[in-house]
Parts: sequence; C-alpha cells; structure tokens
Amino acid sequence: MTETHAGAYDAIVIGGGPSGSSYAMTLSRKGHSVLLLERETFPRFHIGESLLTYTADVLDQLGLLDRVRASGFVVKKGIELTGTDGHFRRLDLGQIGDDLRGWTLHVERADFDKILLDAAAEEPNATVLQEARVTGLIRDGERIDGVRYTHRGEKHAATARIVVDASGRAGVIARALDLRRTDDELKMAAVFKHFGGVDERKNPATQGDIQLGLHDDGWLWAIPIRPDTMSVGAVVPASILRASRPEEVFEEHLSRIPRIRQRIEGTTVVRDLTGENNFEYHCDTLAGPGYFIIGDAGCFTDPVFSGGVLLALSTGRRAAEECALILSGESSEAEAGDRYQSFFKTGYETYYRLIRAVYDNRYPTAGKELRFVPAENEARLTGAGWWGIQERLRATSGGPFDTKEEIEHKWLVRALNGDFWSDDNRFFERLREEKEWTLFEGYEPMYGCPVQAAAAPSGRAS
Repeated sequence: MTETHAGAYDAIVIGGGPSGSSYAMTLSRKGHSVLLLERETFPRFHIGESLLTYTADVLDQLGLLDRVRASGFVVKKGIELTGTDGHFRRLDLGQIGDDLRGWTLHVERADFDKILLDAAAEEPNATVLQEARVTGLIRDGERIDGVRYTHRGEKHAATARIVVDASGRAGVIARALDLRRTDDELKMAAVFKHFGGVDERKNPATQGDIQLGLHDDGWLWAIPIRPDTMSVGAVVPASILRASRPEEVFEEHLSRIPRIRQRIEGTTVVRDLTGENNFEYHCDTLAGPGYFIIGDAGCFTDPVFSGGVLLALSTGRRAAEECALILSGESSEAEAGDRYQSFFKTGYETYYRLIRAVYDNRYPTAGKELRFVPAENEARLTGAGWWGIQERLRATSGGPFDTKEEIEHKWLVRALNGDFWSDDNRFFERLREEKEWTLFEGYEPMYGCPVQAAAAPSGRAS
C-alpha cells in the first residue's frame, strides 16, 4: 500500500462520536479546516441513551434539536426512582424552575450519533472520513503535529496545528502519552439488553420516564429508546459480575425491581446481552503541545445519571472555541489549554461527586459501611440512598436549603439534568465540600453554565 499525504488542516479530530462531531461543527463554522477520522461506519451501536434536559439545550444551540426530534425518539419528562418493594418517587423535569427546559429525549445512539456526524460532514470546512483508523501520531519532540491512518486499504498521513482526541474509551492520544489513570473507588460494570414489542398499557410508570431501580448490590436502568423498544441494564460491582455468569446476574438483578419487570412483560429480546466494564478513568492532563482531549477520551465514570452526552458535547464545543482563539492568534496555546482544562475538570468532577454521593449512601463502597436514611414522610426505596442524601445534607450542611420542596424540584432536578458548571446550585455546593470525592489534581474551578449563559472562552474562575 502506498502512503499519501493529505496536507495540512487547522485541526484533526480522532473520533466521530458526540464530542468529535461537536468540535468539528463548532470549529468549522468559525472558518477553520477540520479533518475528522472515524474508525467505524455509522450507524453503529453505542450505549448512553437517555439525554439530560441541558443536552437538549446544547443540541438546540448547535442547530440540531429539530433534526433529532424529527427522528421519532421518545420524549422524556421525568425520572422515576424505584426499589425492591415496588415503592417509587418521581422527579418531574418540569420543576426545574426559572423557565428552563423541562423535557428532553431518550435516543437510540446508533441513529443519534449518525445525525451528529452527518451534520458535521455537511459543514463546508469539514472533511469527515469513516472507516479511517488512526495508526500512529506524528510528533516533533513533545508536540503532536498530525496522525497516520488507514482509509479504504491505503495508508495516509495528515498534519494539523491541533490534533484532538475524541476517541472515547480507545483514548488514542491519552494512551499514547500515558495520561490515563484508573479510579479505584467505583469498580462497577454493566450488562444490558434491548427489548422489543413494548406495550405501554403495562407500564406502571409515567410514559416516557426513565426508571432507575435501586437495590443493595447496584441499580438498573429502563429507558424507552423507541416507542416500542426498551433498553434495560444492570450496573453492579465488577466483583459480582466476575463471580457469576453475566446472564444470571442480569436476570437475578432484574427480578429485584418489580416496576421494571412489569414494564417489559410480554416483550422479546431484540439485542442480546452486552457488557461494559472498567467504567472509571480520567486524565489530569487534557491539553498540551498540539493537542486537546475531549469527552470520554479524557474521563468516564458511572452512567447512573446519563451525563455522558452532555459532557461530550460541551467539552467538544468548548475545546473548539479555545482552538479558534489559538488559530486566530487571540490566545496562546498554553492559556487556552489551561482554560479548557479548568472547564473540563469542573464539569466532570461535579458529575463525579454526584455519583459518589449516591454510591456512598447506598451500600458499602471501598470497605465503608454507610447507612440508608429514609426521607421523612416518603415511601422507602429499599436499598436506595438517594433520599438519604437529601436528609443528610440538610442535617450536616448548616441549613443551606430553604425547604425540602426546593431541594427536590429545583436544585436536585437541576443537578440531575446537567447543572455541572453552575456555582449557585446549593446541592452541588455541599457536594464540593467532600474532600474524599476529589477526582482531578489541583485545579481552579471554572464556572459558567454552557446552557444558562453563553460559554465565553474567557470563563469565570472561582
């Protein structure tokens, strides 16, 4: 095979998922040339199907929400927390307050990701290649200058001022530079199936709601990704999955949550059991000479509250905004990289703290036995610690919450829907006090919600 050189671009993006597509769209719309290399052919399967309300807002800002809605995905207006005894609590997304969006979508990621990648390919300054596998980085000392890749049986090389790692768990740059660190606190794994022939008349929940089934050994999700198709997954400590057959773990844990079992009665399996493990990793360095790392390539943690797509879209867009300043000469590479890293770490660490709060209140984690505290006058969710979080925060935080209603329907709903960069969310103010829940090495948080206000690259540091 001969080697060809594709010439120089302003940026090369490795990976065509939500973060890579968001980056390519944003930078190309600013007049810069982008080469995006995706190793697979879309559509392709991917997990992560329930979007946050803030995700819908980012899609709207990118001009893609109407296109996504036209694909017939299910509208999501609530979150149901349910337990082993059949009791449940519903969080109404419409209670988010201040005229913020009170709905979003569940999506079939194969089709959703293709919509985003197709939109990136439509940009005049973007070149999108599928079945293009990056085989190596072109380096000049510590600087990354480009990539080598294969496409349709031929070897190629391309150079760029900036190379962006949007390759998700593959972490092309993150692994090549040995930047990835595995977290030891939440050693969780997941097994999941898709069920077809869903009959909404058997649904005990509110139509369109995601259900989170909570029990002593983990949790389940139930997400209607199409009007007649349900994604159901079991998230458990990896040690439990290793000790048993995955199919047995899935069926036994599904049997614990009656409201989810009822929802899929009479269905047929349309996607066989699939597994994911080693959820937790992060990079303390996310930008350097000639490169940026965005989305899942830089950090991934437990999917309990569906924050992955929002974080991917937001960090992809923010990285593109910073790169545009570099390319125009308005910012040095080092300054832009520092701002981006602060933005990335603020969002991902806030989300991580939310997840740690849930697990640390629900069952033993890292050898610590923590009790469940039932909320006053609420149905107990057997094995679930979520309401315990609310009560513990009220008891230990010096009273920052005015009323329990405010916790549930404003700060809590916002926390569950992407309020990761806000500095006035009272729920997150408390979680940020927990020193043991620190994820990244020392950094200066950067607040400025990319949804509620324009995410200016200059940001605002605390």
